[in-house]
Amino acid sequence: MSLFDTPELREFRHEVRAFLKANLTPRLIAQTRSQLHLEREDMAHWQRILNARGWGAPHWPKAVGGTGWNELQRYIFEEESAFADAPLGDVHGLFLVGPMLIAEGSAEQKARYLPKILAGEEFWCQGFSEPNAGSDLASLKTTARLDGDSWVINGQKTWLSSGHHADLMFCLARTDLDAKPQASLTQFIVDMKSPGITLHPIMTMDEGHSVNAVFFDNVRTPRANVIGGLEKGWTYAKELLARERVNNAQAPRTKRDIVELDRMARTLKNANGRTLIEQAWVRRKLAALTVDFVALESAALGVLAEQMQGREPGPAASTLKIRGSELQQRVSETALAMLGQAGVVLGHDYGSGLLAADGIGWAERHFFRRVVTIYAGSNEIQKTIIAKSILDM
Repeated sequence: MSLFDTPELREFRHEVRAFLKANLTPRLIAQTRSQLHLEREDMAHWQRILNARGWGAPHWPKAVGGTGWNELQRYIFEEESAFADAPLGDVHGLFLVGPMLIAEGSAEQKARYLPKILAGEEFWCQGFSEPNAGSDLASLKTTARLDGDSWVINGQKTWLSSGHHADLMFCLARTDLDAKPQASLTQFIVDMKSPGITLHPIMTMDEGHSVNAVFFDNVRTPRANVIGGLEKGWTYAKELLARERVNNAQAPRTKRDIVELDRMARTLKNANGRTLIEQAWVRRKLAALTVDFVALESAALGVLAEQMQGREPGPAASTLKIRGSELQQRVSETALAMLGQAGVVLGHDYGSGLLAADGIGWAERHFFRRVVTIYAGSNEIQKTIIAKSILDM
């Protein structure tokens, strides 16, 4: 019997599906399906709708405005949202800094920031990676020194996802230059409008503006903007990255993509008038993707079962990140192989017709997904984590 096949969970799935059908507009569905990088207002609009229903943060505790759902309910919600083509929202606020503030933030920080994340009023970005400190965060160079009632931050961050949409940053900086690298890092909240912050866009090969470089020149943030304990940043970063890696597996949305590939294979025809599914290579590709997805989902559900028992995913997060990111790349590669020339369509402005409509969004996904095996700690780093923690190497 399926883990989800209980009367209560079936009723819950029906409730979620009905809500999505009633509240998602055709425009928002089309935007989500055809674009990886939505505008802030589109994400904020959907967040406001969810929050009004009490579903603004499915994975947060009820005491701080979350739903209080268990892990299975959350997975059902994510799966139904993926199949309905609902936007993801502010991932940094909802999935990363929000849980960190809930666990480690002061009462004042929780009261100040959590309600605005829920309401879609403030967006966040993650100030971790630097030009010479990507996956190796312990070698980052950005510093923060205490000056009266403020911390003064100097340095540079790069690959700042959604930095141009963000009101606030959770920033990792070095506060003790004499301590060991991992023992000298602190997490700060930084207002993106602070004097001394300069943001430069980085245009990526998918023709999208999603990442940025940011420079700190004597940027001041109040003493109260330290998250948790001083020089506990490395511990918090590891916990945050574990959550990010589980989230980056993107199992529900990969499932949605594979179902879409199957629909395309049964609908689109080649030059000889035969549907793509009639070709052996297409059937082999779809079969391989499906088998590997079933393995990924089984692993993800295993992590959910562990979390329901109060245990953190540990190195399993690295496994999910590796397999999930590789599968995302293979899905978009298969889509472009199936679409052929129609797969180069990058947006609605590039063409029209059946093939063009089916092709929209796939090239952007394919180009951007070159990075999914790198961000949140490259897959090579994840394999090292697995080797050390599981294989004792």
